[in-house]
Amino acid sequence: MTEQPVKVMVVDDHPMWREAVARDLAEAGFDVVATAGDGDQAVRRARATAPDVLVLDLNLPGRPGVQVCKELVGGGDLAVRVLVLSASGEHADVLEAVKSGATGYLLKSASTAELLDAVRRTAAGDAVFTPGLAGLVLGEYRRLAAEPAPDRGTSDPNAPRLTDRETEVLRLVAKGLSYKQIAERLVISHRTVQNHVQNTLGKLQLHNRVELVRYAIEAGLDDV
Repeated sequence: MTEQPVKVMVVDDHPMWREAVARDLAEAGFDVVATAGDGDQAVRRARATAPDVLVLDLNLPGRPGVQVCKELVGGGDLAVRVLVLSASGEHADVLEAVKSGATGYLLKSASTAELLDAVRRTAAGDAVFTPGLAGLVLGEYRRLAAEPAPDRGTSDPNAPRLTDRETEVLRLVAKGLSYKQIAERLVISHRTVQNHVQNTLGKLQLHNRVELVRYAIEAGLDDV
């Protein structure tokens, strides 16, 4: 059985750049289901075409990229993953994008090969960052995790209970392993890893891998 190509949507307000990225993705075998040049258009077209990955610029007319990300990732009606492709490497922009639900963040200075690899990995559920930014994001997770979080106390008898395998997968996610690496480590299929992550997200009422990693760090699972 042939796997369906990954459905991708490209959002950027510069027509030439948008068309070039879309063309590179299509030539690499991705199914480019839509493009958009502003934030309002992006939200409408993403809901109409349900892409697997949204390649999103932050600087958009109408509605900024972080707002687009919040609406599409947090809305719950789409199973879309967002890869930000931006000219800005400013730490504030990176952290705001991640907090809005973006799975990864790539600078526009990246090569075509790096972009294609990032889209593939984003589709697989991996957190992809331009070198140097991953450490920044993990550091922010740790800073947030160090703050008091009374609503996340483990002594709560009503707290959701994870299975041993779900906890094991969550621990490896927190350590930064990709789904493929986790599957190899635990000798299970990539699909099984994805299922465990989805079940865990549901139990913990989280929306994406970013929130999951923060939860795991708060619980101290990355140090186990």
